[in-house]
Amino acid sequence: MSKQYKTVSLSDEQRIALEALCRRRKVDALVWKRARAFLLLDAGEDAGTVCRILDIGPTVLTEWRFAFAGAGLSFFGLKDYSQRQGHLSVVQEQAVRAHFTAQPARNADEVCAYVLAECDQNYSTSGAAKLMRRLGFAYKKPQLLPAQADEAKQAAFIAKYEALMNGLAADEMVVFSDAVHPEHQSRPAHGWFPKGQKTALKATSGRKRLNIQGALDLETFQFTFVEGEKINAQTTRQMLEKLERNNQTKTAIHVFVDNARYHHAKILQPWLDSPERRVKLHFLPAYAPHLNPIERLWGVMHKWVTHNRHYATFNQFTEAIFDFFRKTLPEKWPESRDTVTDNFRVISLKEYKVI
Repeated sequence: MSKQYKTVSLSDEQRIALEALCRRRKVDALVWKRARAFLLLDAGEDAGTVCRILDIGPTVLTEWRFAFAGAGLSFFGLKDYSQRQGHLSVVQEQAVRAHFTAQPARNADEVCAYVLAECDQNYSTSGAAKLMRRLGFAYKKPQLLPAQADEAKQAAFIAKYEALMNGLAADEMVVFSDAVHPEHQSRPAHGWFPKGQKTALKATSGRKRLNIQGALDLETFQFTFVEGEKINAQTTRQMLEKLERNNQTKTAIHVFVDNARYHHAKILQPWLDSPERRVKLHFLPAYAPHLNPIERLWGVMHKWVTHNRHYATFNQFTEAIFDFFRKTLPEKWPESRDTVTDNFRVISLKEYKVI
């Protein structure tokens, strides 16, 4: 043990505080042991003697010294203290926090490398993770936001939508429409499995996919859809025609769609403009998929059908997808009502730290 660690010099204030801590009737045993160790060192006892008196190892005592140097008297109250914490001084911790606030670390290895290079301290991966949590960081994915979302247009759309819903007649309905292209692929997802058991999911070798264009009524969760070799103006018209056939009593069917080219196709306009047309298209703002609730339905579909599921053939996969829309969704839709909603809000990049 190096000479610089054989004694500890406490200030009068620190000595009084630790002596008072040791005199308390009810004090945690570990806290009392830490305080007594530093008082003995301050009184001139060498580290070896202190370790023997308190029955602690020299490594533990060294770790306590690092922690005390960084945290001061607050160290004695750290009930969840672990040896990997406390190597850095307060100034070093502030530097680490500032660095990774400006330049987020992608993994714990980057934290280890930085701390070793800048602070000359060797942390394990788990130690670096504990350090980052202690400094106020959390390991998470950044939220993916549209790069060109217009806040004013989002707000205008929400206001227009709310006005439409407030004035909606009993013989009118509102649906949200979009296309989805589920691919015949196994999708590993988190789940609860027996500890120690190696768990695997069979992969599929094909790249076939379905092309589905659908419309969802948030009031009833009625889902109208068509399938085609590709999504275009023709499938759009087929889906809209199906909406009208399935809702004969509605005088107006308000359909919210994105700005895909086939929604603006010239060959679609004469049909949309005909006097008997009950379908009325409303366009979402550009780069605002969060304003289309049906996007969330696709996530629910994958959770039910593709996550941790293997389908040996494309026909089996197709049957499972259609079974979800035709049976599972009508039967289980109350379970998705809190997920697939029109609880819209304006997304602003100003609210986020954009990396």
